[in-house]
Amino acid sequence: MDFNLLLSNVLNPPILFFFLGTLAVFVGSDLEVPQPIPKFLSLYLLMSIGFKGGVELNHSGLTTYVAWSLGAAIFMAAFVPFYSFFVLRRKLDVPNAAAIAATYGSISAVTFIAATSFLSQLKIDYSGHLVAAMALMESPAIIVGVALARKYGGRGESNTESNWRELWRDAFFNGSVFLLIGSLIIGILTGERGKQAIAPFTDTIFKGMLCLFLLDMGLISARRMGHLRKLGAFPIVFAVVVPLINAAIGLLLARVLGMSEGDAFLFCTLCASASYIAVPAAMRLAVPEAVPGVYVSMALALTFPFNIAVGLPFYLFVVKSIWGK
Repeated sequence: MDFNLLLSNVLNPPILFFFLGTLAVFVGSDLEVPQPIPKFLSLYLLMSIGFKGGVELNHSGLTTYVAWSLGAAIFMAAFVPFYSFFVLRRKLDVPNAAAIAATYGSISAVTFIAATSFLSQLKIDYSGHLVAAMALMESPAIIVGVALARKYGGRGESNTESNWRELWRDAFFNGSVFLLIGSLIIGILTGERGKQAIAPFTDTIFKGMLCLFLLDMGLISARRMGHLRKLGAFPIVFAVVVPLINAAIGLLLARVLGMSEGDAFLFCTLCASASYIAVPAAMRLAVPEAVPGVYVSMALALTFPFNIAVGLPFYLFVVKSIWGK
């Protein structure tokens, strides 16, 4: 792998602030990002990236290429939890296997935002419709994960219409998905005029907000490390190897669809990431037997740091190697 790519990612200020948060926990510092600031930062980042993606979609329109890309995103969001569930069932019970499968079928918006920041730093263009792909990949994984838990967990009779109504609402209208899609639509409707109107908010301060958010994520990730000691080797290996497999499948689809270098990298990153916001919220409701300390810790304390530190430059290196030929 190109050492310069790895160095460029690691020396990116948001990534360094992530490691600063991690270091603070390891040295016993009392550094804290007080509530409700982290929630505000989450809302800001989702709104900003959704709006900017909508503006880009306003420019490009809904082409055949865009439609196929969105279709590939939905396919991956359904396929990954399906195959992951049967791999996980070799070692884990049905509820935990289903929750982890849904976690890795869904996506991490923060990883995607870090990836777009990485591309901007390297001055590599990408398409706004990948933001729509990110929004569409949240819900299918939740639905597939819960369906597998119902089918193989022997809870079919307790599956009332009310439970499913709550699940559908949580999958499609939870705060992060709703804000992301809503911001995307506003960006599409207002276009360049809207972009100019709020550029200081969505562009000028974006990277500083991302630094603060990743500082908090570093604190949380380091504190979750304690849960991993109880999991044994299998979940730990899964949390690193499966994202690489998903990235490879995403890369193949991106090549077949003729995605650009930047789009292929972002699609690959989406496929390799894991949810620690939307899926845990849904799983607590739909599969309460699953242990959050397992699936949240895997996504947040292992897969997220791996993607941020090593995955992003590695995925871009592979994309450049293939697309450059």
